[in-house]
Amino acid sequence: MSDSSEAAQDVESQWRRVRTRLRSEVGDAAFNSWLKPLSLMRMEDGEVELAVPTRFMRDWVVSHYADRLRSLWSDESPSVRAVNVRINPPAKPAARPTDGSEETDGSDDRTGGGRPRERELDIGAPLDPRFTFENFIVGKPNELAFAAAQRVGDVATVPFNPLFLYGGVGLGKTHLMHAIAWHIHGKFPNREVVYLSAEKFMYQFIRALRFKNVMAFKEQFRSVDVLMIDDVQFIAGKDTTQEELFHTFNALVDRNRQIVISGDRSPSDLDGIEERMKSRLVWGLVADIHATDYELRLGILQSKAEQAGARNVPIRILEFLAHRITSNVRELEGALNRVLAYSNLVGRPITLETTQDVLRDLLRANDRRVTIDDIQKRVAEHFNIRLADMHSARRARAVARPRQVAMYLAKQLTSRSLPEIGRKFGGRDHTTVMHAVRRIDELMQNDSALSEDVELLRRMLEV
Repeated sequence: MSDSSEAAQDVESQWRRVRTRLRSEVGDAAFNSWLKPLSLMRMEDGEVELAVPTRFMRDWVVSHYADRLRSLWSDESPSVRAVNVRINPPAKPAARPTDGSEETDGSDDRTGGGRPRERELDIGAPLDPRFTFENFIVGKPNELAFAAAQRVGDVATVPFNPLFLYGGVGLGKTHLMHAIAWHIHGKFPNREVVYLSAEKFMYQFIRALRFKNVMAFKEQFRSVDVLMIDDVQFIAGKDTTQEELFHTFNALVDRNRQIVISGDRSPSDLDGIEERMKSRLVWGLVADIHATDYELRLGILQSKAEQAGARNVPIRILEFLAHRITSNVRELEGALNRVLAYSNLVGRPITLETTQDVLRDLLRANDRRVTIDDIQKRVAEHFNIRLADMHSARRARAVARPRQVAMYLAKQLTSRSLPEIGRKFGGRDHTTVMHAVRRIDELMQNDSALSEDVELLRRMLEV
């Protein structure tokens, strides 16, 4: 056997051992999705070259596994200085237009039929590697949308066409669309997925009109396997763009290709969208994403804190943020990031006081005038009693103490008089309210747990 053959076999053996160690470290699911498609191209002069079928997979591998690949290979062969990942080269030179309307970066990978898998390089938008199904927190407000998105990503056939996701700003529509694309790229690497905003679709169509390249535009969009259009409300009133999207929609449906579209409202409520387009949008499955509830917001914060390596954030801080930042998930995550950054940069522990100081502007924007009804509801939730117990005659301590806390907070946080507060608590006398306020004041001096409860509730409720 020649020296070159022995060297090649040695490199292959190293690669097999690296793959085995990677599989044991990341698990079968992640390995099969992202690392199994890697193929060894060559190793020379201390550099290893690996290849994957698509640019999206390459970007994911480089972002998440490049350092580990280099470390593992260095263990096998200390001479290895770098591990590079590239897209498979075309099997043969690809025919390109001769009118200069398109350029190539030399990385298009074509199937046997000559259709480029990487056309998303030209017409699509990049995917955010953070937006995967694994990083999406599921709760009642988004469980249908999440399940539908997973189904689209999991199956080779078209389950419903289109999948229309709608909801307010920052609730997770774009996250789910990116997650679908990432999942398909991992599970079905030969499927061509194009994700872009409706705005970019319009601009590309206008560009095609300007450069008299409309037929190439139509061929690109109508030959993909999965087309994903984000924020379709942007093309409201754009009649020519709507006309093109309408015909693109029909062409893809006729070819049994998947379409996923998002908007800020349901199809029937989209102003400036033609009726025939609305009728197409409700053909498949329409899934709305409601505003987040407290449990979902708290779950999101716990997940984000763990991802940021900040497992020591006090649960009271996360509960405080989940109660106070209710507008959307982006603001919620931004609030947590600001608090973590402040703690890291200034070197101070995260407390309720510092959190309130750091987020003063954001909390003010989310504030509203507190009412006695708000206080009763929040206190009842916190102490796990019925709201009706705030008005009942029950004297059991498990009920009476939370009721006194609610009266105390009503005196502290509202401008209501003592008689008015008493009437809101089942018609009690103002002296009962005075006694409750004094009692809670006294207990807070010696009972640190109660003092923390009251302080947390006050900060959640205060204007």
